[in-house]
Formats: sequence, C-alpha cells, structure tokens
Amino acid sequence: MEIKPLQGVEELALKKHKIFKNSRLRYLARSMLASMFIGFGVIVAFKTGSFFFLEHSPLTYPMAALTFGAAIILIAYGGGDLFTGNTFYFTYAALRKKMAWSAVWKLWTYSYIGNILGAIAFALLIYTTGLFNESSVNGFLLSVVEKKVSAPIMELFFRAILCNWLVCLAFFIPMNFDSDGPKLFSMVLFVFCFFISGYEHSIANMCTFAIALVLDHPESISFYGVVRNLIPVTIGNLIGGSIFMGFMYHYVNKPFLDDTH
Repeated sequence: MEIKPLQGVEELALKKHKIFKNSRLRYLARSMLASMFIGFGVIVAFKTGSFFFLEHSPLTYPMAALTFGAAIILIAYGGGDLFTGNTFYFTYAALRKKMAWSAVWKLWTYSYIGNILGAIAFALLIYTTGLFNESSVNGFLLSVVEKKVSAPIMELFFRAILCNWLVCLAFFIPMNFDSDGPKLFSMVLFVFCFFISGYEHSIANMCTFAIALVLDHPESISFYGVVRNLIPVTIGNLIGGSIFMGFMYHYVNKPFLDDTH
C-alpha cells in the first residue's frame, strides 16, 4: 500500500504533541471541542431517529446512523482532539520512534479527560435548551442508553474493539484521497457502518450518557451503569486503535517504510 497516508498519521501525531507541549490547557480545550462536536452528532442522530422511533419504524437506526456522520465531519474539519483516534496516531508514532511512550500515555490521559469535560459541558448546554425534555423526543435516546448500561461487559468490550478499528479507518482511509468529496463520503460511510452495527464508542457514549443523566431518566439509567459501560468500552477502544490499527499498520508496512530512509 502507499505510505503517504501513514506519513500523514505520523505528522498528525507530532503536530498534536507539539500543541500539547506548547500548552496543556489548549490541548485540553481541543479535546473538549472534539466531544462537543460528537455531542452535536448525537443530538441530530437521536432527534432524527426519534421521529421514526415513535412510529416503530425499521428505519429508526439507519436514519440515526446516517445523520450521525455530521460528528466526524465536524471533528475532521473543525479541529478537536479525540481520544479514540489518538489511540491509533500516537501508537503508530511511538512505534516509529518519533514519540516516547511516556508522552503517549500523557496525551491519551489529557484527551480522555478533555473529552469527558466536553461531554458534560455539552449535556448541560442541551439541558438549558429544553429541546430534549419531552418524552416524545428523548424516548429513543433513553431506550438506547438503557440497553448500553445493562449489556454484558464482555460483549461491550469486543464491540468496542471493532468500533474503534472501524472509526480509526474512517479517519485513515480518507487520507488516501486528494479531494474533499471522496473524503467526506468515506467518512460518513464508515461512521454509518459503526453506528448501524451496534458497536461501542467510548466518547460517543460519554456524550449520550451525559445527556441522558441530565434529563428526566428512568432508574435503570444510573451513574454506576455509565461507569460499568465506559470501563470495558474504553479498554476495547484502546485495543482497537492501538493494536488493530497502530501496531498492525506499522508491522505490515515496516519494510516499505524502512526503504524510504
């Protein structure tokens, strides 16, 4: 395969690291932006899906999945630092010996904390709008959250591995294209695939859970259930991005990359 996209991954990781070294506060703010952008995607997806959910339509999930693509476009073009994508970028850069593993862990920690803070801030903003207060609007979102917080832990873990493998590909594959049209199409297509498949994305879950918790929610949705979901999902996302993307792409392309020196 061509090494140009892999060079792009390396450059992106080093750029993020430079921002972090210049100002940890700015890096934290960028991470908050990323989860807020996902929050916009969550809102439009569940708002769209709710129209079909009320009619018990089989199009509920496909329509929600289609509109959730707005989130990845906002992150890719609007900036922001997403923990899940960073599991790929920083692992690859560290394996290429362009970054120290100690820096990788710091960047992962800061981006994850920033993503949590952004999810909370966005949920509070949504609460103040009153747009999701009615049960006719929030019913679909709360029903999905109920399933997520009660799903078996091992199933959540493996769904999370597959999720971040696919989501990292959604950022990586467009690096092969020069024009924005194919980039946008492939991003939205891959995100549609992840959403419709029922995989688990830790940051998207954070945003969805935070919104559910500030609404009038049933007792089956609790802070304990949220943590119970996020721990295995975060670990699974980390494996999906670092092993299946970072390590795998470094391993299979190492001979070609070494030849470029």
